[in-house]
Amino acid sequence: MLTYIIRRLLYAVPILIGVNLITTLLFFYVNTPDDMAHQILGEKGITEEAVEAWKRDHGYDLPLFVNSGEAGLSKVTQTVFAQKSIPLIWLDFGRSDRKNIDIGSQIKRRMWPSLAIALPTFLVAICVNMIFAMLLAYLRGTYLDIWGVVLCVAFMSVSSLFFIIGGQYVLGKILRLFPISGYDTGIYSIKFIILPVIIGIIASIGGGARFYRIVFLEEINKDYIRTARAKGLSEGTVLFKHGLKNAMIPILTNVVVSLPFLFYGSLIMEAFFAIPGLGSFTIDAIHAQDFAIVRAMVYLGSILYITGLILTDISYTLVDPRIRLG
Repeated sequence: MLTYIIRRLLYAVPILIGVNLITTLLFFYVNTPDDMAHQILGEKGITEEAVEAWKRDHGYDLPLFVNSGEAGLSKVTQTVFAQKSIPLIWLDFGRSDRKNIDIGSQIKRRMWPSLAIALPTFLVAICVNMIFAMLLAYLRGTYLDIWGVVLCVAFMSVSSLFFIIGGQYVLGKILRLFPISGYDTGIYSIKFIILPVIIGIIASIGGGARFYRIVFLEEINKDYIRTARAKGLSEGTVLFKHGLKNAMIPILTNVVVSLPFLFYGSLIMEAFFAIPGLGSFTIDAIHAQDFAIVRAMVYLGSILYITGLILTDISYTLVDPRIRLG
């Protein structure tokens, strides 16, 4: 297992380099360092000397990928890509291009509002979706199953913006049960996160319950389920004890891979509810054309996603002894 983890970590190195390379290419294809300098300093009355000074102060005065004025390894290391990418190895995200704030401290501060919304939404949604899906699988072929699937398809067909705006209008404006937007620290933050969590759970029912229902239906048609029924076990025991246990691999794949996205929270949710999390932090950086923040968030997301994939493979061995023995 240790050898496998080390090998997967080594595989992650070229992936991270490739992701960072693509991010740099896409960003600078749309927005060159000169454009960034003009946008931040202002378009009117800005001299070329001021633009060059800004680029020099922020490390954008070097060539992008290859420095023909250097010799040897310096041709590659004395470039914008290398100078900006190498510190990311030890998670040194540097400072933002626009406001010159420390990106690492902003990530540490903003990750808690994102987790405060994403974590309860994630955990409760899994429980609700799995219970609903097992109920539909237990009642398969009945009218309740048919209308449950129709409900799931209807929820999947509706944009998440509908649930956000509708929830804000009904629960926040008309009933005045929760504040529509804003955030506070400590225990006072609870009243601000309840509405986003409720909306997030409702919005996830369609896709989540339908996925788990398909997994359960596929599992209960296998030979070992028919054998359990032939032994006289009740349908509930067959489904909830035997079927659920053996359906854990696709369930874990869906669950564990989603874990890295908890760190980011919901981009749309945080924007609509004015929550100072990492999602709104990323959106603001994209609007402001702040390459330093965008690069840091993409790189961090890549690390978390790779970590999620490794955790998924490890979790397989915990639920399926055949994989562990193999």
